[in-house]
Amino acid sequence: MTDLMEAVMILCFGLSWPISIRKSWVSRTAKGKSLFFECFIWIGYVFGIARKFMQLGMGVETSWLFYLAWFFYFLNIAEITIDILLYFRNVKLDKERDAKQA
Repeated sequence: MTDLMEAVMILCFGLSWPISIRKSWVSRTAKGKSLFFECFIWIGYVFGIARKFMQLGMGVETSWLFYLAWFFYFLNIAEITIDILLYFRNVKLDKERDAKQA
């Protein structure tokens, strides 16, 4: 049951990141985004992935939900990485716009 709850939590997070990525791509601005926040979430996923490796090393019994959750950890960290990269692109675009207006 705990693997199911973890999988659903990660699935919900995983569904929200494409929305954030699309917003970052379309808006072309970093205003309203927090790099600090995204980096902390990224670090959290690193620890979640490390936990899964530790569980495998300890011989914890695994089910398909264990592997599903693990898959979404990797998917989510990839999505956050994309959003972080878009943040830096958008900061650059913001600076270019500000320089043109000055």
